[in-house]
Amino acid sequence: MEITVSEAVKQAIPLFKAGVIIYNDIVVDHSPQMLKGRLQLFQESIYFDLQETSISQIKELAEWRAIFKAIGTDPSRYRPSSESLYRRIQKQQFIPSIHSAADVNNFFSLYYKIPIGIYDAEQINGNILIDIGTDEDEYLAINGRTVQFARKLVTKDAIGPFGSPIVDSERTAITYKTKRAIQIAYLLPSMEQSECEQLVSSIQSMFTQIHGGEAFAQII
Repeated sequence: MEITVSEAVKQAIPLFKAGVIIYNDIVVDHSPQMLKGRLQLFQESIYFDLQETSISQIKELAEWRAIFKAIGTDPSRYRPSSESLYRRIQKQQFIPSIHSAADVNNFFSLYYKIPIGIYDAEQINGNILIDIGTDEDEYLAINGRTVQFARKLVTKDAIGPFGSPIVDSERTAITYKTKRAIQIAYLLPSMEQSECEQLVSSIQSMFTQIHGGEAFAQII
């Protein structure tokens, strides 16, 4: 499986980067109490921080809004998933535990303030391309809504789009039956290579500690 970034994305965002982790032989289950506790406490900490700092002042979230604007997406209408999580916490709508894979994903998305997607590899067909969507690109999202991806960042396989920094698809959603997964951290263009590698390594380490299996990572 080859994972690439389209020329259209490179032209719009010359320093675009993504961290890709492929997991094999994992076990998805209810989250251990350690993870549930860390996710809850971290959200409470963010909530209190947001009483003194506005979301617009968080530089990582602002950088992702700028990426959306550069591609042609209105970030006030379609927000990066990391910002959406922060806005939920600001309203005290804390993200509940879903399952171990989703909880790790949400924890690191909050910690690093970047969108992160995780996908069932068995539901992905062929190579993966991170691209700018067209009028034909849409999917049923995990929130139950059909999202259209014209002029938005979207991740595709041979079947069509299945993920984005906005919201992921129902087709490739992780379940308790998932044994192989692909995680994509939509990194900040401003990050140095060493920062990217450290971030991806931290995610990979916690994920395999909880889920077992093997993992292979790369920065694209």
